[in-house]
This record gives sequence, structure tokens and C-alpha cells, in this order.
Amino acid sequence: MTAAAATLAYASAVERTLYQVREETLPILPEGAADLRVLHLSDIHMVPGQKSKSDWLHSLAGLKPDLVVNTGDNLSSRKGLGPLLEALEPLLQVPGVFVPGSNDYYAPMLKNPLRYFAGPSIAPKESTPEDLPWAEMFSAFGSAGWVDLTNRSQSMGFKNIRIDFTGVDDPHLDRDRYTPYPPGSSTSAEAPHIKVAVAHAPYQRVLDYFTDGGADLILAGHTHGGQVCVPGYGALVSNCDLPTWRARGLTQWEANGRTVPLNVSAGIGTSRFAPFRLACRPEAVLLTLTPRSAR
Repeated sequence: MTAAAATLAYASAVERTLYQVREETLPILPEGAADLRVLHLSDIHMVPGQKSKSDWLHSLAGLKPDLVVNTGDNLSSRKGLGPLLEALEPLLQVPGVFVPGSNDYYAPMLKNPLRYFAGPSIAPKESTPEDLPWAEMFSAFGSAGWVDLTNRSQSMGFKNIRIDFTGVDDPHLDRDRYTPYPPGSSTSAEAPHIKVAVAHAPYQRVLDYFTDGGADLILAGHTHGGQVCVPGYGALVSNCDLPTWRARGLTQWEANGRTVPLNVSAGIGTSRFAPFRLACRPEAVLLTLTPRSAR
């Protein structure tokens, strides 16, 4: 076996199922607030028969998150919804919010992988992608109590603080329409709270309007962390206009004088047409939000 063949075999048969939990701590809560454990899921790309992925997702409830944030691309097949809901069943009992990605609406299509180096992987206009059961997925998530943030905002109470959320439909499909945070009462700004923004694809225009809107934290996915990375260098593509060095991990986004923590998940799955990962293990992210230091 050649070195290239061995690398491809490892990327396809081994690394894409080496699921891990990346843990981060962010001191962004108001003083005196209790810690919050936020589980960030993205890019599950479920198809039937993925038992190891399903078992691992099922086990994440053992992390005991206070909140689940799902940033889309849950499906990769019309038959993936049942296995997805079964895998997420324990987590659907935890408060959650979600936004969709393109692979919630449409099944992935076979593409030349070299196209990713030419820019974001928008399907040709003449193509007819297969519809996925997104409406049924939205309904199942909503019935479990997860809040749909598709071009909308909502506030939720957690322990002794309020989290104001805003989210958008998939920017990769140009469906994003920013909604400002809920205004609340005339005294709502005085109550302990933070502002969290959620999107599937971290395009720069989206990160800018979230930052301008006052976000304290931005969560996104879509990039797969580059999916195929060069050890010691990192991602070669981000599948959007995000710089490749930001394609995975916790960084700081700066816009118009404000700096906001940005967490981009490398995601959990892959397109069924590109079932491999190299130097980019699949991940969920556990963010522990802690109080800011007293000034």
C-alpha cells in the first residue's frame, strides 16, 4: 500500500470516528452568576447505520449540560431523521436552541473536492438537490422544547441569569436575516444577562452584524474544521469567507471596536460523499461559562 493510500484509509476508516469533546472555559457571565455548561453540537450529517456516532451522541448527556446549542447540518440522508432523533434523545431532554444548515434542507451532492479551493461549495443553479425532512426535524426539536432561532430572537432563563439569543437561517444559502435581541422591559438591561448569537456558517458579514448587535458569544459550525488539514499547519479551506486559521476553535472576532468570543466547531460528521477526516477529529464542544472577574 502506498503512503497516499494508507493516509486515505486512515482518514476514512479511523479518524472520522475518533470522536472527542473539546472543552473551553469562558468568563463572560455577570458577576455572581453560577457556572453554565453549554454543549455545542454541529454538522452531525446523520445517515442510517452510523452506530458509533449514535452511541457517542447518546453518551454526551453524561456531560450534564445546562444548555444544548445545535448549529445545523444534522442530516445527510432522507432516512437519517429517525437515527438522529434516537441518538439525540437524552439531549432533547435538556433545554436547547437550534438553527439549520443547508444539509438540513437539502441532501449533499457529489462534487469535485478541488472545487472547495475555488470558494464556498454552492450547488450549481442547474442542479436539483434532494429535499430533506427539515420540517419534521424542526417539529421534533420544538416538541422537545428546543427553541428555533431561524431568523428570530428569544430570551431564556438559566439559573439566576437571562440569556438573550439571536440566530439566523443558513448564511451559506443566503437565507440569513438578522433579528435584534428581544428588547424586554424598560429595566431588562439592569437584570443579569448575556447575549448569544447562533449561525450555521460563519460568514464574515454575519459575524460583523452579530458583533455590532452586542453579542457576548457567537457559536457556529459548517467548516468541518477544514476536514482535511495539514499537520502543523491546519485547515486548507473553510468553505466560506472565514480565514482558514479560524476554521476550528475558540478565537476572538473583532468588528467596529468590539471583540467577541467566536467558537467554530469542527463538527461531528461528514458528507456521505466525502467520508474522511485528516488531522481534524470530529468533535462536540463543552463550553463552561463562568463569571467575569470583578473590576
